[in-house]
Amino acid sequence: MSLCMATTVVALNLAVQAFTLSWTHSVERTEWREDWRVQHQQLVLDEARVRGSGAGMDPGDGAILRDGWWIWPGNPVPLAVLHLAVSGATGSGWLWCAKGYGCHDLERWLTRNGQAPEQIQIDASDQRCEPLKINELRNEGHAALRKSSDVGG
Repeated sequence: MSLCMATTVVALNLAVQAFTLSWTHSVERTEWREDWRVQHQQLVLDEARVRGSGAGMDPGDGAILRDGWWIWPGNPVPLAVLHLAVSGATGSGWLWCAKGYGCHDLERWLTRNGQAPEQIQIDASDQRCEPLKINELRNEGHAALRKSSDVGG
């Protein structure tokens, strides 16, 4: 199974079946994590968790508290594409981890020729993996848009 991670300047075709995204809430400075998997050329959120709670950080339905983390089941409705905004407001951006690739700060990993990404698109379809076009970034019909400066859940 492959995953395409793209910005306007770079596209990476990665052979992964699952990955974890984590980020820090910009106000509460609390860590969020989500476990995703690739299934039938779509992205499925298996589990989400947040360390603690606070303003705008309500755990999802069915959450349980374990070792300081609120953990709840993900959304069984798959996404075709996941769009991640890069705001710089959190002090740390998106951390992406996958077996065989280790963990990477996506902003640093996807910066090319000094140009940091403004948005990152993660796609599990069989479409050709290539850099995003500017008009794709302005499309308001995103399947999901998450900002590292906003609540991630």
